[in-house]
Amino acid sequence: CVEWKAAGGYAAAAGNTDATVLALAARTATTASSDLTNTNGTGLHLQIEVTAITDTPSVVCTIQGKASVSAAYYTILATAAITGISSNNYRVFPGSTVTANVSANDIIPRVWRVNCVHADSDSITYSISASVVG
Repeated sequence: CVEWKAAGGYAAAAGNTDATVLALAARTATTASSDLTNTNGTGLHLQIEVTAITDTPSVVCTIQGKASVSAAYYTILATAAITGISSNNYRVFPGSTVTANVSANDIIPRVWRVNCVHADSDSITYSISASVVG
């Protein structure tokens, strides 16, 4: 099995891949991950680990695809507001049972990212990890 690489040529298809989307850090303002490249997966498991809070923070994270021509980001799945210490899991894959703010019946495009919008400047410490699955 091979797949086309944008830079030219062919590369062997990869299996499931894990990534650190955002490293553990205290954040007080909207933060977007860098663009992530999906080599050949169709689905995504995303985990947001909140380990510390100050006052009453609120953050909504959105899994976004990136259009190949316009480079505009579009929403695949938006979480509900995360307000406390917790472990939060989200799934996007074809055939998934749709559950608002938790799972989506969709694919992960070639280029994607996670954008986390903070409602205020209260500190919330979190990390985001992902597994892209075939």
